[in-house]
Amino acid sequence: MAVGLKKTVVLFGGSGFLGRYVARALAHRGHRIRVACRRPDLAYHLQIAGNMGQILPIQANLRYRWTIDRAVENADHVVNLVGILAENGRQSFDAVQNFGARAVAEAARGVGADLVQMSAIGADANAKSAYARSKAAGEAAVFETIPEASVFRPSIVFGAEDAFFNRFANMARFSPFLPLIGGGTTRYQPIFVGDVAEAVADAVDGKVATGQIYELGGPEVLTFREMMEEMLRVIDRKRRFVTIPYGTASTLARLSRFLPGAPLTEDQVALLKTDNVVSDAAKAEGRTLEAFGCAPRTLEAILPSYLIRFRPQGQFTKPQPQAGGLDAENRDGVA
Repeated sequence: MAVGLKKTVVLFGGSGFLGRYVARALAHRGHRIRVACRRPDLAYHLQIAGNMGQILPIQANLRYRWTIDRAVENADHVVNLVGILAENGRQSFDAVQNFGARAVAEAARGVGADLVQMSAIGADANAKSAYARSKAAGEAAVFETIPEASVFRPSIVFGAEDAFFNRFANMARFSPFLPLIGGGTTRYQPIFVGDVAEAVADAVDGKVATGQIYELGGPEVLTFREMMEEMLRVIDRKRRFVTIPYGTASTLARLSRFLPGAPLTEDQVALLKTDNVVSDAAKAEGRTLEAFGCAPRTLEAILPSYLIRFRPQGQFTKPQPQAGGLDAENRDGVA
């Protein structure tokens, strides 16, 4: 733990999955952190990541500008991690990821603070997905307000509390098959949450050029199916894969949209049609994780540390070797 406190950093969305890692990384570097979120009680557990009084949860809501202005008073740096994967009531893509991003940027500019904005690979003003369009609109709003801001676009982020591998590993405990939307051919570049957090902390410390869009991906490019195969290998279970065409998936999502906790939305189906990997332009211009001097960690190195609980006997399961590739039970079924 660093001894001296350096900057006052306001962390919007700090109570979420990525936020807790960013808060920890900033605390270890000696910064004072305000965790701005709608429910401060959900961020109290972060206080033990720093010294006494170093991490302070504070109430803020991106839909109410005065709460944002209050949160950033006397701040040196602002980090906006707020984002949603599905709309819910007033929590719409535009409200959170477009207008919310602009409000945070304007508040940061008002106090002369630097800004890091979290976006996502695939952000595109012309995308078919409303999620991707709102992310692009948020980026544009940020740069229009603070040209020297830093924008991060990670691929799918994994770690102990993720909602991706944990969800499918839990599904594999009960279901005899796992779904592959569109055949599971969409490519991803999964990145460990701790690596993203360290990159954000480096940006706060001024170790990389500002006014850039950084695309963050891990060391491997894998299809959706390959990620599921790796997950099954780690939890030592054999499951069949069932291919669900995009059209069928969209119809199922549309029919289930009024159900509580719907597993998939039409917008997410649209996202699954586009690869989610670092672009060639970002590689050529040095706008990747390598710019931070970080050696990204692999799925093989991290997944066993938290998916072991999904093995048949948990940590006491002795994994069986799988010679000759996939077992017959892991072959495709037909939807």
